[in-house]
Amino acid sequence: MPGTMSKWTTQSIRGLKGKRPIVCVTAYDAVTAVLADEAEVDLILVGDSVGTTMLGFETTVPVTVDMMVHHTAAVARARPAALLVADVPFAAGCHEFDRVLDTCARLMREGGAEAVKIEGGEAMAPVVARLVRAGIPVLGHIGLLPQRYYALGGYRRFGRTPAEREHLLADVRALQDAGAFAIVAEMLDSGCAAALTGELEVPMIGIGCGPDCDGQILVCNDLLGYSVKKVPGFVKQYGDLAGEARKGFAAYARDVREKKFPSAGKSV
Repeated sequence: MPGTMSKWTTQSIRGLKGKRPIVCVTAYDAVTAVLADEAEVDLILVGDSVGTTMLGFETTVPVTVDMMVHHTAAVARARPAALLVADVPFAAGCHEFDRVLDTCARLMREGGAEAVKIEGGEAMAPVVARLVRAGIPVLGHIGLLPQRYYALGGYRRFGRTPAEREHLLADVRALQDAGAFAIVAEMLDSGCAAALTGELEVPMIGIGCGPDCDGQILVCNDLLGYSVKKVPGFVKQYGDLAGEARKGFAAYARDVREKKFPSAGKSV
């Protein structure tokens, strides 16, 4: 099983089911990817959350395939040992299959992704199955689907009613049968998430789903405290990079205005 300096694959990630929790984070650039990889995370997702965390969008809907290829390639240049997965952005998984296949191939060929993530459950399973048959590994995504923000009318938690739990069970079974190597579950009731995790043979990686999934994923900006927006309530912040950046910028501005920078020792 991969350890320090070894390369994680879809099969080794799948093999962690029942052995130990899987550690996943997002990254959108080479610097963040290097730092995350030094911490020996197992999986790096280049999420379409780049739209809301780095590009100034209010939702992930405006993120394009070209944007995803650009940011995935930046992360790939870090050559992480972690498995590198790229999001298929808004609506791109719902075109005719040849176009979906071309999008996923671009994310792998031009972006350097080693797998793709597609939002949607049972309805997307036939597409997932065809992609897997074409040699494209797929990470599923059920529960809250941020790309459907406008259809949902906002963000909320799923799996609180018997009907929703049955629907989610059908989703994960369909994705597993279609060949997804793992499934991300977002914003599920914790009891529902635990039950679904127990039903699956492939890992279920949670975000905002409680402690009983096979692994956890967080947005890097959220966990590092590098954001100017409010972070979700389920996030634990492990740093305050935004605070440090504010102090650094303020100190630099003050030194320039007071003619303390550059000093004689900093001049060429």
